[in-house]
Amino acid sequence: MTGANHALPEGKNQTSQRLVMTALMLGMLLGALDTTIISTAMPRIVAELGGLTYYSWVFSAYMLTSTIFVPLFGKLSDLFGRRLIYQIGLGLFILGSVLCGFATTIAELIVYRGLQGIGGASLMPIAIVIIGDLYPPEQRGKIQGLFGAVFGLASVAGPAIGGFITDYLSWKWAFWINLPLGLAAMVVIAVGLKESKGSGKVYVDYTGAALLMAGMSAFLLALIMGGVEFPWNSWQINGLFAASAVLTGLFLYVQTKVPEPLLPLRLFGNRIVSVSLLLGFLLGAAMFAAVSYIPLYVQGVIGVSASLAGYVLTPLMLAMIVSSVVSGRLMTKVSYRGFVFYSMLMMAASFFLLSLVEVNTPLWLVIAYMVLIGLGMGPMNPVLNIAVQNATDAATRGIATSSLVFFRSIGGTVGVTVMGVFLNHELTAQLQKLSSRVPAAFASQVEKFSNPQLLLNQEVRAAVPVELLALLKQAMTVAINHVFLVAFAIVVLGIVVGSFYGKARMIKRAMPPVTGAQLAPEPAKGR
Repeated sequence: MTGANHALPEGKNQTSQRLVMTALMLGMLLGALDTTIISTAMPRIVAELGGLTYYSWVFSAYMLTSTIFVPLFGKLSDLFGRRLIYQIGLGLFILGSVLCGFATTIAELIVYRGLQGIGGASLMPIAIVIIGDLYPPEQRGKIQGLFGAVFGLASVAGPAIGGFITDYLSWKWAFWINLPLGLAAMVVIAVGLKESKGSGKVYVDYTGAALLMAGMSAFLLALIMGGVEFPWNSWQINGLFAASAVLTGLFLYVQTKVPEPLLPLRLFGNRIVSVSLLLGFLLGAAMFAAVSYIPLYVQGVIGVSASLAGYVLTPLMLAMIVSSVVSGRLMTKVSYRGFVFYSMLMMAASFFLLSLVEVNTPLWLVIAYMVLIGLGMGPMNPVLNIAVQNATDAATRGIATSSLVFFRSIGGTVGVTVMGVFLNHELTAQLQKLSSRVPAAFASQVEKFSNPQLLLNQEVRAAVPVELLALLKQAMTVAINHVFLVAFAIVVLGIVVGSFYGKARMIKRAMPPVTGAQLAPEPAKGR
């Protein structure tokens, strides 16, 4: 193989190993915290910079770049080494964070968030790859479980940290907090992680990278702008989807012709990898259904305050942390199919129960359903990561792992969009029925609630007559029920897909002499 050679350490080097894992967890924490911290700070940012119309693009810019650059970073890590590409990505993330804090307009902030997203595309997938390089199979599950716990912790702590920083410091520090933590992670990785250099010419598939990024950009832009900036059946959205299909087709063609393809299509001939990628897509869709539409229900229907709604997912995330850690320790005892069956069954049961919620369903019962979702979600990410890493070698481990992250991100984007279409369609149908039943005085007010976000505004809710508010909440409940039914169907499909793992499981085996990154040797201790 050309490019970087990755060798596992001979013997134990626990100090360096722990330092590297701490640095990787810190990098993953930064990436995971970023969105949740910013969501709390955004109202203050918009108040200072203006540009409310482009509010969503502060999030979309990061999502767009962090998704489309994932495969490129994964392939580059296979060619040039994990440490170099991880450091470059982390450096771009830090640079973008610093520039975000200095933004003076919303347009500047959107551009800098895009840069931040490019760097963020490397943090999670390459960290997972380095775990696969440094740890033997029987230890990877436990470490992956800890990384899953870090991700869940970030989701729980992010809103509180963002609120504290915004209230007592400045919204700028929601971005600048990444600077000292990111630099510390860079230093530790530079000192603790070493890689031998390969010989020979390295070929980078720049054509494939350009086609993939262009195709995915068109696809994601169509999903982001469809039904918001332009109607779904508009020529703009149809044109973006058509461009995405053509560019993706050209990308796949190029992958069959180049010596070092960005996405080796032979990966899809590996049953374990193919099943894992499809499950990652379905998991992303189901996960975003939970984190997007449960808060909508508890705030729009049950009527909890906005501050409480920000923490309503905490039980789900805490349950996810617990089950992620526990599953990591059971990885050698249970087959992949067994984990998927348990996880998807728990999630299917909870989404089905959520599809039955009513206007008067108590909050504690909804929380119980969320705990079930968290217990189901927790094992999935570690299992999928382990399955992909154990089914690939060092030459393709980076691109295979990053492809899993890529499919999960695309799944989340597609899932939220599809469920949003179902929500809006059903809500519109419910409101049309409602308009024909309410007095004429109320009919004019009903139309404006075709945007469900209005029911999240406490001032708007207070101005709505009690009788009409009850009917509107009923309409939203029925619409959200349909969303959870879609999520239920997705996870049931996941059970079917998971069955194709067969009896595959993580098998303890001795690590080959050349498999991954290595730790720097510890300095000799004096007597």
